[in-house]
Formats: sequence, structure tokens, C-alpha cells
Amino acid sequence: MKLSYHGHSVVKVVTNDHVILIDPFITGNPLCDLDPDLVKADVILLTHGHNDHVGDTVEIAKRNDALVVATNELAVYLGQKGLKTHGMNIGGAYNFDFGRVKLTKAFHSSSYEEPDGTIVYTGMPTGILLTIEGKTIYHVGDTNLFSDLKLIGDMNDIDVAFIPIGDNFTMGPEDAVVAADWIQARTVVPVHYNTFPVIEQDPDAFAKSVKTGNGKVLQVGEVFDI
Repeated sequence: MKLSYHGHSVVKVVTNDHVILIDPFITGNPLCDLDPDLVKADVILLTHGHNDHVGDTVEIAKRNDALVVATNELAVYLGQKGLKTHGMNIGGAYNFDFGRVKLTKAFHSSSYEEPDGTIVYTGMPTGILLTIEGKTIYHVGDTNLFSDLKLIGDMNDIDVAFIPIGDNFTMGPEDAVVAADWIQARTVVPVHYNTFPVIEQDPDAFAKSVKTGNGKVLQVGEVFDI
């Protein structure tokens, strides 16, 4: 199984049978290396409804006939746009043909802003525990530091955790180091940084500060195997 990072919170998971995109914010993302008109996906997983996470979901899903998995309100909203969706909620898990998805708590907000400025409520924000081929990936989503992260780490054998470090909208590097310690993943990858001036951070300094697991900075487009 191959993982790659594509700027902001965009993660791609490639198995022998499926291509899975998490939070495909491509258009308008100055750090992303993907072409929204060419990217392939069988499944799109969304942590929450903010525009910089939903991103190009509608266009990619329609072109690829991809399944979109998200919280129920967000799934209903995207279903109304003609997408094939599967709604879930916090604490729930489901076994799909590509793997098992469980949504975890995240402390943030979640809404989508339409082109005319209308704000659409899209349910609670989440993290995503994705288990495929005996490996577990935890995309923490947009969140602050909260104590249940330790419980999640204790209850799950996590191979890779994608943790936000940008501050301002999510936890910053100092809190993210604590989160990494609690989550206990074998590999910890920083995300949600340097996309905008307000979330500029030094990912290498964060990675060196990680005490539990291997802090690993992925360059945009870099692929690694788990």
C-alpha cells in the first residue's frame, strides 16, 4: 500500500485494487501537485465540510463515479449534487469493499460556503481511522488537542497518523507533539500547514520534536510504502 501527501490535508492511499483520496482540496491549493481534471479516485473520504477539505470532490467523484464517505449531513448535501455517497457519524464504523472506515471525534467546525456566500451546515467534523490490508491510517482531521486522542491511541494499533500542525484553525506544533505522543502511531506526518500565511509552520522542527513514533515530513507528491 502506498501513501502520498499533496499539500494542505490532501492524502492519497493506493492499494492493489483502489485509489482513495482524503480531503481533495486541489483547485486553489497553491501547494498541491495534482491536476483536478486528471486525478483518479475510486473513493473519497471527507473529514468535514469546509471548502478547503471538500475541495474538488464533486468534479472528481462525478468523473470517476467515486463513492464519497462523509458525515451524514455532508453526505446528504453531496448526494443532492448527484454524487454516490455513504453517510456515517462519529463513533460509527463500516466495512467497505476497500477497507474499514471509522469516524472519530474532532473539535472544529464544519460548513460549506456556496459561491453566492450561502453557508450550508455539514454536520460534525471528524477524524478518520482507515484500516486496509491489516494497516491502520489515522487522518486526525482539523482539530485542537483533546484528551480522547490518547484513548484512540490506546484502542487502536495505528501505523501512520496525519496530524495538523498549522495553528490558528487547528492545533499548533506544540500541541501536535503531545497528540503524536498520545496517538502512538509508528509514523507521524504533519499536515495542514503552509497553505496560507496564517498557518505557516516548520514541519521539520515538528518532526524532530516527535517523541513517540517516527516524525516524517512528506514532500508534496512524495510516496511511501506501509
